[in-house]
Amino acid sequence: MEFKSVNPYNGKEIKTYKALTNKELVEKLENSQKAFQSWRNVPLKERCALIKKAGQVLRDNVDEYAKMITLEMGKPITESKSEVNKCATVCDYYAENAKTFLADEIIESDATKSFVSHNPIGGIFAVMPWNFPFWQVFRYAAPTLTSGNVGFLKHASNVFGCAQMIEDVFTKAGYPKHVFQNLIVDHDVTEQIIAHDAIKAITLTGSEKAGSTVASLAGKYIKKTVLELGGSNAFIVWEDANIDKTVEIALTARMMNSGQSCIAAKRFILLEGIYDEFVEKFTKAVKGLKEGDPINEETTIGPLARKDLADQLQKQVKESVKQGAKLIHGGKQKGCFHEPTILGDVKPGMAAFDEESFGPLAAMIKAKSIEHAFELSENSKYGLGVTVCTKNTELALSHSNKVSDGAYFINQLVKSDPRLPFGGTKLSGYGRELSKDGMMEFVNRKTIYLK
Repeated sequence: MEFKSVNPYNGKEIKTYKALTNKELVEKLENSQKAFQSWRNVPLKERCALIKKAGQVLRDNVDEYAKMITLEMGKPITESKSEVNKCATVCDYYAENAKTFLADEIIESDATKSFVSHNPIGGIFAVMPWNFPFWQVFRYAAPTLTSGNVGFLKHASNVFGCAQMIEDVFTKAGYPKHVFQNLIVDHDVTEQIIAHDAIKAITLTGSEKAGSTVASLAGKYIKKTVLELGGSNAFIVWEDANIDKTVEIALTARMMNSGQSCIAAKRFILLEGIYDEFVEKFTKAVKGLKEGDPINEETTIGPLARKDLADQLQKQVKESVKQGAKLIHGGKQKGCFHEPTILGDVKPGMAAFDEESFGPLAAMIKAKSIEHAFELSENSKYGLGVTVCTKNTELALSHSNKVSDGAYFINQLVKSDPRLPFGGTKLSGYGRELSKDGMMEFVNRKTIYLK
């Protein structure tokens, strides 16, 4: 089987990748088991030095790696460079904090001495998406490898060039052979991989369907999973908000990566008193986006990663308009490119409200009161994050318990930060990445008791 990497901007083939044979796949799985036995015993100080070096490799090759991201999935080149640099920061973070996170945790009991130690568990299988092809991998790999585990990457087939480069980062940084391995395989071997004794846990970032399938397989073989799935984040604007500043934040929150982000703001829930002003200013800001070839530094909005994704977004736009939404701006599609689109008077029951829109579509929703705004926000099967924009930050903080999502941001777009735990609730998944929490997901917290 072969996989073709295609530039979504011009349709040109970048490269063809040949799938691993079954024999090659089994060899990689078996080799990792041997590698784990020695890697787990490498002193933590050395593992920290290696992940620090990986961060430097990323910085040294930022232009090369960013170009591959842009060519394979269409992200504007300036955003691709930022993504690579962000990966370097997560490497630095775990290099600097792993010793503290993995230290023995002393617990007083009736024992002479009792504590919790943190030991690696083995091979961690990562199933990763195309929208942030470097970042999604490094935010799992940095803590996972540094804690003494070994890693496998099954990337989305349209970004296999990025996947190869990621494996190359670890090779250039000096990691032992087989500690991190890229698997060029199709979905049909997922169960074979999960069932193998080399795999001790699975982390997946992707769609609900992919998450459900992988979690079911992991349950069958009694292996742990961490799932980071879809989202339909609410961006709530109160009447006292600084509208100009809020629009600036909102534009990035919705249109970054051409809207292809699980934590993008998708439902703009606006208090009635500022609805018209916000929509007018947001529309003006969207009209200022520069379309074009994402490899050009001036481009701020590129194509979607594949035509089927643009087709799906177009379907949601048309359905929502048919259901009563007002088309304020955009709405057209040509191949992989979908115009930045704004829909007004969106209500529950419409596609733009109920479904995740994975592209540059902003749904404007009126709320009668602050309480009504939170009710609308909670009216979702997803639970990744919520933004509230207001000058009354104390009141906003007091409302945090009204939100069931995994994150609550005040006067800022929902974003991931190596220092803060990241993850969702409901159909957005479970488990946490980043911070100490992300490192603890794939270690054996072993109770030690001495009497």
